[in-house]
Amino acid sequence: MKKRVTELTGVKEIARRANVSIATVDRVIHNRKGVSAETKEKINKLIEELNYKPNLLAQRLASGKILRLATLIPGCSKETSFWDAPLKGIEQAGSEIEQLGIVIDKYFYDPNTVESFIKQTEVILDSKPDGILFGPSFLDESVSFTDKCHALKIPYVLIDSDLPNDGSLSYVGPNLYHSGYMGGHLISYISKETDKILIVNISKKIDNQHSSLKIEEGLRAYFNDQNRRDNIVKLDVKDVEEKAIQKTISDAFKKFSDTKVVFVTNSRVFKVAQFIEDSQQDVILIGYDFLPENVEYLKKGIIDFLICQKPKQQAYRGVMSLYQHLAFGSKVEKIYFMPIDILTKENADFYRN
Repeated sequence: MKKRVTELTGVKEIARRANVSIATVDRVIHNRKGVSAETKEKINKLIEELNYKPNLLAQRLASGKILRLATLIPGCSKETSFWDAPLKGIEQAGSEIEQLGIVIDKYFYDPNTVESFIKQTEVILDSKPDGILFGPSFLDESVSFTDKCHALKIPYVLIDSDLPNDGSLSYVGPNLYHSGYMGGHLISYISKETDKILIVNISKKIDNQHSSLKIEEGLRAYFNDQNRRDNIVKLDVKDVEEKAIQKTISDAFKKFSDTKVVFVTNSRVFKVAQFIEDSQQDVILIGYDFLPENVEYLKKGIIDFLICQKPKQQAYRGVMSLYQHLAFGSKVEKIYFMPIDILTKENADFYRN
């Protein structure tokens, strides 16, 4: 086994054996120009022979350079507390790397307002961050934002929802299509072929919500593959005020009185659970995300299954990927799909986001 030389003596020893200056060795280690091919080959052979590994962390700290990361996620609201978990992931990562010269500037937007998202993206770009982590909600505006990031050569990591332009450093989150497809498979085990299935999308801007649309696509694809497409109906709830949601859902149950399964494509499944509990509807209810309000109805037996995809870990891993790439030039996984977990009232107490 090769004995590794220390950071202190390594560069000097390589320079001595190669009969070059320390500066020349440093250029080769950091892949900078100004060294002939012959000298570069000689130095690289000595690096391998001596099993030299530069202490990149020490070099970063010595440089004193500050890296500024920007994070952009929806702010928490009365409608859903989903983004509490990613925020905790961002804060955990920040606490681990803040002493290493990393500053994280947090930005938030209203998930119901496109203008809020656009305004925050403009502020972020004006601040010229070294890297960006964000959770997209509005498809067209998110694509426009990432195109600008690409033009400015600002690396970005996506969490929770991917985008079709695929220019990110990394995507950390669920495979949305397969998440919906799995939802369809789950429904097939607990329903009859003739049962009516109601897909519920709750969002003010549902036509521009990439994640919900992708989940719905996956769900429909499963039933299309099983030739069960004819008994699926869809309800888009665009008015997200409490009374409006309850009225829209009530009207839908009157219209589709033979509904047996309800599948909600986002974390607002507890809004449907409230109506089902009050009206004592006999249906199977499936939705997304490990939120306190969702778990409450899960334990009551109103929500039958929750599909969860570890949002805290998504954000934590996303920030750390940016840090490793920017600080050390480390290669990060282009796509890191999170597991798709199914929760019931029996296993909810043991789950960690």
